[in-house]
Amino acid sequence: METVYFAGGCLWGVQAFIKTLPGVTSTEAGRANGATGTLDGDYDGFAECVKTEFDPKVVTMEELMNYFFEIIDPYSLNKQGIDVGEKYRTGVYSEDPQHLEVARAFIQKRDDADRIVVEVLPLTNYVRSAEEHQDRLDKCPDDYCHISEELMNKYREA
Repeated sequence: METVYFAGGCLWGVQAFIKTLPGVTSTEAGRANGATGTLDGDYDGFAECVKTEFDPKVVTMEELMNYFFEIIDPYSLNKQGIDVGEKYRTGVYSEDPQHLEVARAFIQKRDDADRIVVEVLPLTNYVRSAEEHQDRLDKCPDDYCHISEELMNKYREA
């Protein structure tokens, strides 16, 4: 298994979508690249993210990037849906340099690459979100999500 971290706005919807994808073996709501290792205190620069474990024999990093770009507005800086702020920025983070190379190449080969504001950076810090944020939309399906219900269920197995 391999692990990559996707930040696509509010993590509730991102987690709910990613866990339906083929080859994804587990997800966890968290915070990427903040300055501290705690959930307490003032905002420390983190991006809300979803830790994504996947089987590279079933789904490639490039395929995951394709899926990810279905649920984000890649031109929107620090905003997805009604969620606004630095913690809602879009990004791809990993401890594996190969993942970052694939993500950068994916963006660069797009016709709109010069407009895309998705961060692609090494993961320097990860903090698991509080339990109330894990699989939040399973527990509270009426909570707000910037991802449409149709898209949310696009890859869900029947």
